[in-house]
Amino acid sequence: MSSMNRREFLQLLAAASATGMALDARSVWAAGKGDALYQVPKFGNVHLLHFTDCHAQLLPIHFREPSVNLGLAGATGKAPHLVGEHLLKAFGIKPAGIEAHAFTYLNFEKAAKTYGKVGGFAHLATLVKRLRADRPGALLLDGGDTWQGSATALWSKGQDMVDACKLLGVDIMAGHWEFTLGDKRVLEIVEKDFKGKIDFVAQNIKTSDFGDKVFEPYSLREMNGVKVAVIGQAFPYTPIANPRWMIPEWTFGIQDDNMQKTVDEVRAKGAQVVVVLSHNGMDVDLKMASRVTGIDAILGGHTHDGVPQPSVVKNAGGQTLVTNAGSNGKFLGVLDFDVKNGKISDFRYKLLPVFSNLLPADAEMSALIDKVRAPHKAKLEEKLAVSEGLLYRRGNFNGSWDQLILDAIMEVQGADIGFSPGFRWGSTILPGQAITFEHLMDQTAITYPSATLTEMKGEQIKSILEDVGDNLFNPDPYYQQGGDMVRVGGLEYTCHPNAKIGNRIQDMRLGGKPLDADKTYKVAGWAPVAEGAKGEPVWDVVARYLRDKKTITPRKLNLPKLVGMKGNPGIA
Repeated sequence: MSSMNRREFLQLLAAASATGMALDARSVWAAGKGDALYQVPKFGNVHLLHFTDCHAQLLPIHFREPSVNLGLAGATGKAPHLVGEHLLKAFGIKPAGIEAHAFTYLNFEKAAKTYGKVGGFAHLATLVKRLRADRPGALLLDGGDTWQGSATALWSKGQDMVDACKLLGVDIMAGHWEFTLGDKRVLEIVEKDFKGKIDFVAQNIKTSDFGDKVFEPYSLREMNGVKVAVIGQAFPYTPIANPRWMIPEWTFGIQDDNMQKTVDEVRAKGAQVVVVLSHNGMDVDLKMASRVTGIDAILGGHTHDGVPQPSVVKNAGGQTLVTNAGSNGKFLGVLDFDVKNGKISDFRYKLLPVFSNLLPADAEMSALIDKVRAPHKAKLEEKLAVSEGLLYRRGNFNGSWDQLILDAIMEVQGADIGFSPGFRWGSTILPGQAITFEHLMDQTAITYPSATLTEMKGEQIKSILEDVGDNLFNPDPYYQQGGDMVRVGGLEYTCHPNAKIGNRIQDMRLGGKPLDADKTYKVAGWAPVAEGAKGEPVWDVVARYLRDKKTITPRKLNLPKLVGMKGNPGIA
């Protein structure tokens, strides 16, 4: 059978989705159709492959995109703040096909059964090798949040991911959650494992005493006769969003002025293409692109936004492309530049979803993954309970996985109210699937996992919610920290995202009664950033709850009542 073109292949996949037929990789490849989704013709002479925020997911998983990603002020209705049909329309993606499943939450359960799992380093490795085969000198860039997010990464202090990234052929890396392994462990990996193999870059990390650079600010490479600079930008708010005591002697921050100096420096050294490998979050990248000149593209991460096409930002020096390549190993970005006479004349960009049913597993990477998992297999595969409903994390206010964690820590610890961090990482479980210990660790595997029970006054609770709300909804992206709203259990409230800080959280009620500012309440939480916080690891608390319940009924999400968001294309 002759191989299909891309359009015919996508039509075949849409038909499969309409009938609910499960895709079988062997038959797809036997018919010569598997290549069609991944046909990205070579273009130009500078080639960059980009993945980010894989959160240590070595195996294929399910991952549901958000149905709430609100954009306010100037960000309203613009990428990345588009969900569902709004996103499909903005990027010209047909509904009900494989790409609609990759980029949106629409018909998630049915489409997940049809198209199968996404990501997995063995399948990503196959795709990287294919793209590199006709792109001489292509650089593979890792945007960070790579060494955290799974049980095996936690237990090996990131070593499983370090070894996998070396085998994958990563050239240059930026960071964020890596720093929660502590400064000494990060330096050990960079100075030993990465030496001569992977450049770990960050222009915005300095020593707090003398302001010396901790890592190389950039990597300067030559590709097909063209000098290319890749500047690193670590997550600016690491010491606020994560424990300061883990990196006590380093400062972070956005540092536009230093970024401009760094761009000017690499240009002076002959760089004809300048890209920033960023972990700012997309809204911050868009603002940076408007202020700093001389950057050709920002390959972004942190906010987990799978955005099909770059945003083109005009600035005083020309324009900058801003991209964001999703999360959990689900996507690989391909950016090709055509450089003529020392200048970029044109570009092509494609964000490719990594479907494990359509990409054969790379044998060498599969062997490494099996080796990493072998000592822990029994523990990882322990079945804790069966979920009757879809369990996912993502969305500005809550997800069903987060709700399950809240329900567990509140019940086990006897709390009135529960708080769970607005993390965006963690795999999705389909209805009827067993929840394994590994699935639980996908949601909770951090180096500061203590479950806590704290007495708080009503006014303190409001203050916390206002503070987190400002991180999410401040109209200036430079004051946003890129996570989601703290997940709240037990407490009902109204949220005015467009209001000013101090006025966003209203009408807080517990059991129908208004929260008393002076009354003390028991609040269950986890992931305290303060040094010396004690408590049982949250996964042990939740595992006990799951083993006890055995069957987990569909979760009823505790969501705030939203004011002023009607018609916002960032909400379903």
